[in-house]
Amino acid sequence: MSEELSAVASRIIANVERVILGKRTEIELALMAVLSRGHILIEDVPGTGKTMLARALALSVGCTFKRIQFTPDLLPSDVTGVTVYNQKHGEFEFRRGPIHAQMVLADEINRATPKTQSALLEAMEERQVTVDGTSYALPAPFLVMATQNPIEYEGTFPLPEAQLDRFMMRIRLGYPARADEIAILTAQKEQHPIETISEVISADGLRDLQASVARTHVDRLITEYVVDVATATRDHQEVYLGASPRGSSALLRAAQARAVIQGRDFVSPDDVKALAESTLAHRLIVSPGARMRNVEPRTIIRQALDTVPVPGARAVRV
Repeated sequence: MSEELSAVASRIIANVERVILGKRTEIELALMAVLSRGHILIEDVPGTGKTMLARALALSVGCTFKRIQFTPDLLPSDVTGVTVYNQKHGEFEFRRGPIHAQMVLADEINRATPKTQSALLEAMEERQVTVDGTSYALPAPFLVMATQNPIEYEGTFPLPEAQLDRFMMRIRLGYPARADEIAILTAQKEQHPIETISEVISADGLRDLQASVARTHVDRLITEYVVDVATATRDHQEVYLGASPRGSSALLRAAQARAVIQGRDFVSPDDVKALAESTLAHRLIVSPGARMRNVEPRTIIRQALDTVPVPGARAVRV
C-alpha cells in the first residue's frame, strides 16, 4: 500500500516538474503540505515561479482553483464574499468570494493591509468564513497557497504572527541554475508548459490520499522528539517567541507525508530533522539583541536539532 501511495506522489511531482524545472526539493515540500492538509507560504523575489508552482499543483490534483491578487485597496469582503439584497426575490443572498475554492492562491499576500490579511485567519484554521453572523463551510480539501515578496520590498506589510503560524510551511524557490533557466526559456518559446499539464488524481483521490497520510504510523518516541525540538526553540536564549503547539503538529503531520512520499508506512527521526526548518523557522521571533547580531531562526532550529537527543541513537563516548 505504501508503495502505491508513493507512486501516486511521484507522478504528481513529475507533473509539476514539467512547469517548475530544477526545484524538486521545493516541489516535494509543497506536496507534503498538500497531503497533510497544510497551508503553504511561498516567499521569494518576483518572477521565480511562485504562482506557477501553485497553479501546477492545483491542476495536478484536480481541485477547483481561485486566485486572489492582494493589493492595498483589497477589502475583506472581496475575499470572503458579501451579503446583498436581491430585489427580484425580496430577500438577502450571499455572494461567495474567491476564498470558496478548494485551492486558493493568495498572490502577494503581504501587499494587502493587515485588516484584509486577517480575513484569511478563520478560513485557514476552521475551514469556514463568517459573514454577517452566518458561517459558511469551505469545500474540502481546502488549502491556501500564499506568495509574498521579501518584506524589504517597497509597498509591503509584514504578516502578523497569528497569520504566519497558520502556514504549515514556508518555502523559498530561489533563482534557477543556469542550465535550468536555459531549459525554461526553451520550453516557453511557443507555449507555456502550464497549459499542457493534466490532472494526475481527482479531488476525491486527494482526500483519500490525505486520509492515508494521516494514518501513517508515528511512534511515541517520535512524538516526544518533535515536542522536545519545539521546546528547545522556546527555551533558546536568543528567542523571544518559540514554536507553538500548532507548529509541533505541523511538523509531525508533514513528517507523515514525507514518509509516504518515500514509500514508508512509518515516520523516522530523519523525517523530523528534514522538515524542522521549513515548518518551524517562520514561527520563531528572535530577541531584539539577536536580531541586531543577524541571528536567523533557521540557525536556532539547527542548534535545537543538534542538542535534542535523537530517538534510538546511542551516546558516543569520547
